[in-house]
This record gives sequence, C-alpha cells and structure tokens, in this order.
Amino acid sequence: MSSRTDATVSPAPAPAPAPADVAGAGKDGLADAVWVALGTVRDPELDEPITTLGFVASCTVSAPGRAQVRLRLPTYFCAPNFAFLMVADAYDAVTAVAGVRAAEVILDDHFASDAINAGVAARAGFVASFDGEAAAELDELRATFLRKAVLAGTDLVCRPLAAAGRRPAELAAMTLGDVPASPGLARLRRRRADLGLPADDAAALLIDPATGAPVAPDDVPLHLRRAALTRTGIEANTSICSGMLRARYPQGADPRRFS
Repeated sequence: MSSRTDATVSPAPAPAPAPADVAGAGKDGLADAVWVALGTVRDPELDEPITTLGFVASCTVSAPGRAQVRLRLPTYFCAPNFAFLMVADAYDAVTAVAGVRAAEVILDDHFASDAINAGVAARAGFVASFDGEAAAELDELRATFLRKAVLAGTDLVCRPLAAAGRRPAELAAMTLGDVPASPGLARLRRRRADLGLPADDAAALLIDPATGAPVAPDDVPLHLRRAALTRTGIEANTSICSGMLRARYPQGADPRRFS
C-alpha cells in the first residue's frame, strides 16, 4: 500500500478568511473557521490544500458545534495510504478548531471508504485500520513526500536566481536570508521546518532534503536538475488529477454548506 495507483485534484473555492473571534463567532463564523482549518490539510503527493484541490465535497456545521466534512477523490481506486492521511489530517484539523464539539470526516466513493472512515473515527491508525494488509504507519511516507516538496520548492526559489545570473558556486554560498521574500520562499521554509530541517535566515539555501547537509558547489547543477524534475512531476500529477476529478464530479458545487 505504499504507492499511489491514481493521482488526485481539481481547483475549487479559495479558503474563506478566518473570523476575528472564533470562540465568540456565530454558526457561520465557526463554519468559516472549519473551512480555514481544512485549508491546512494537504494532499501529501501534490503538496496542495484539499480545499483548493476540490477534495472537500461538503463542509457542514450545525448550531451545537457539530462539524461534518465529506471528502472525495478523483478515482475510486486512489491509493488508500494517501486517502487515509488526508482523512486523518482533516479530522485532526477540524477537531482542533475552537468551538467544534464533535466532528465527523467521511470519505465517499472510494473502495476503502469503510475501513478508512471507521479507522479514523476510532483513532486506530493505519495499520489497525487495514489489519493484515498494512505493515507500518505512514510517517515515513509523509516524510518522503515532504522531501519532494522541499526539492520542488527549491526549484521554485532558485530558478529566478539562476535566470538572473547566479552561478552554482554563488547559489551554494547563499542562505535563505539572502533570498528576496516571496510566497515561494515562505512555503519552502515551512516545508523544511515540517521535516525538522534548518529554515532560518542563516540556513543554507541548497540542502540535501534527506540529511539537511549543504549542497557542495560541484553538486549544485545536478541538485537543481533533480529539483526541477521533481517540481515538474508534481505539477503534471496535479494537472492530470484535476482533470480526473472534474470528469468524475462535473457539478462543481460550493462545498461550504451551513445547516
């Protein structure tokens, strides 16, 4: 269960702005806060929020603070390990919202929906949810894709620097603090921090995402080629999955439903 049989995606409404006071907000304010929380949950392979990818089919919050979220994926056979991570992460994100008293996260239209939904609801973990089929929890899988996200982010940040004439030796000597601020740089810092890698201004711009060691000047061209290939692969997967999700769910309804 370590490989993805199909990819996942489709652009959807942008996350709603967070309310100024979640605890004192009315029902709609709480629903907005739940939506924002779901925006922190990412597809592990595509490194994009499930809200912008279109994976949230509905988000319903009732007056007593009961939240129900229904998720959908591009295909019936999307790999269960990826699906489990997103459902479990969505549950954790929603239950952490102040004012949510109970939460239910349901994956629809998937061959392993029953096992995933029951396992997440019981907080059983991946191995217990797929007893006899799964050999390990998903921490290493998550780390593997975070490393890919770091590589892809490195390409995003370094490509304009190289285009501006920075040579490999110069890039190898740069720190994160030397790079002009940008959304891409902020994202790269977050992904590195998620892995426990150096992400402060003094940290080297180019590092091995597995070890955190700085990249030597002679190794910069190969490192940047790997980064570019990784970013291209992620973007291609995202495009393919987006089309698959639109074909499977062409209605494209707004998932923020308040009851």
